[in-house]
Amino acid sequence: MRWMPMIVSVGLLATATFTAPAPARYPEPSVYPITWELAFKYETPRRIVVEVPGQSSPKAYWYMTYVATNNTQTEQVFLPTFEMVTKEGKIIRSDSERSASVFQAIAKRERSKPLQPALDLQGRILVGEDQAKYGVAIWEEPEAELGSVTIYVSGLSGETTVLKDDNGKPLTDKDGKEIVLRKTLKLYFTVRGDELYAGDPVVKNGESWVMR
Repeated sequence: MRWMPMIVSVGLLATATFTAPAPARYPEPSVYPITWELAFKYETPRRIVVEVPGQSSPKAYWYMTYVATNNTQTEQVFLPTFEMVTKEGKIIRSDSERSASVFQAIAKRERSKPLQPALDLQGRILVGEDQAKYGVAIWEEPEAELGSVTIYVSGLSGETTVLKDDNGKPLTDKDGKEIVLRKTLKLYFTVRGDELYAGDPVVKNGESWVMR
């Protein structure tokens, strides 16, 4: 029984000595805007099937309409990017080599909104509600049964930060340039359709700001 206190002490010492350090936290955006930020409203993504010229059969696409408004004090440069990430981790950039017929089909369905093609929206965005940009992000459907999907929207804020290691040293890419993260809006959705009832319904699960 005399040795019991010594054993306990050694165990406590070992625990204190070999506890792994907490991992460095990934950068998070400021709780409050620290630079310019556009107001952004969006609709739940929808599915559409379009007969594209040159294709032997109709193709399915997903799209999300949105409106961006500059409520800051000065004009800004609006260069948004929209990336869809599937549950398997596949990343799909919107509006990549899209046929004009796809946008036209969407504009016809959403006729109540003054939509513009993605390329026409890029550039200056002036101050005020009457200068708002109405656009649509379009993705070719990667698979009929999407399940959960995440959409990242960048270009809405001027907040950036440099990615650093545990010692505070900036990380670089393969070309030696510092890795810059930008404040990005992250949207979460669940698509409950399957091969027979693709794309119906779509449920919004929330949103958050992240550095990406």
